[in-house]
Amino acid sequence: MKALTLRRTAAALAAAALTLAAAVPAKADPVKPPRLSAAAITSALNDKIQTPGTAWMTKPDGTVLVSYDSTVTGTKLTQLTTETKKLGAGITLEKLPGKLTKYISGGMATYGGNVKCSVGFNVQRRGKYYFLTAGHCGVEGARWYQDANHKIFTGAVHHASYPWNDYSLIVYRTDVGAPPPPGGSVYLYNGHSQDITTAMNPGLNQLVYRSGSTSGLHSGRVTGLNATVNYGDGRVAGLIRTSVCAEPGDSGGPLFYRQWAFGLTSGGSGDCSSGGITYFQPVVEALNAYGVSVY
Repeated sequence: MKALTLRRTAAALAAAALTLAAAVPAKADPVKPPRLSAAAITSALNDKIQTPGTAWMTKPDGTVLVSYDSTVTGTKLTQLTTETKKLGAGITLEKLPGKLTKYISGGMATYGGNVKCSVGFNVQRRGKYYFLTAGHCGVEGARWYQDANHKIFTGAVHHASYPWNDYSLIVYRTDVGAPPPPGGSVYLYNGHSQDITTAMNPGLNQLVYRSGSTSGLHSGRVTGLNATVNYGDGRVAGLIRTSVCAEPGDSGGPLFYRQWAFGLTSGGSGDCSSGGITYFQPVVEALNAYGVSVY
């Protein structure tokens, strides 16, 4: 009788346990939202963020690096971090040294309006000669000179594209005066020249040189492609990001390696004393837009 009672008690406990288990709802594993693609993140940034001093690019691992400079503080920084958090874990934030700016100034090299820039690459089309420089330089003045006093006329703006793009085409004077430099040579700070024969788009980690009228010759690596930068007066997309430094007046100067032309200096942050980040307009895009070629 005692054994029978124990069996009945065990059966009752088992039934009670089953009833309790049925009464407690099962817990579902949390579903993680799908990670947005770099293209989707970039599209959202293009729509939401227009803050001057910000930039972004896609990294080789498929994530997006969003950069901001020293001017992005307070509510602007709060807005930036809020919007980037909404886009998930595919974004990394980075603070840049100094201020993101176009490298344009009122100094030396090629002068137009009230600014100085640097000659990029000499180009030609059907026997007519031009030089390429930054678009934000071309929109500053219609006529360009060899001197700050605007006495020695170099040429006139044929076309300039800025913002969104950052390239312009200056046609050399055809009346009197010295002819354009031979070939597509890049004239370096030490008096030597590098003949440029081919234009192409660089790859990541490509060793590059940049020459400019203010800071001379410097080298670095390509650290990003198809970058977007928000300057104070507009956005430029499709840029090459590098670890090369640059300074005001270097705008429009050439990015190259050996005989290969890569880009035109657009802007960046930092300087050549402490280092910095510089963005370049791909030269292939400018050549295609104007139907010209290096020579």
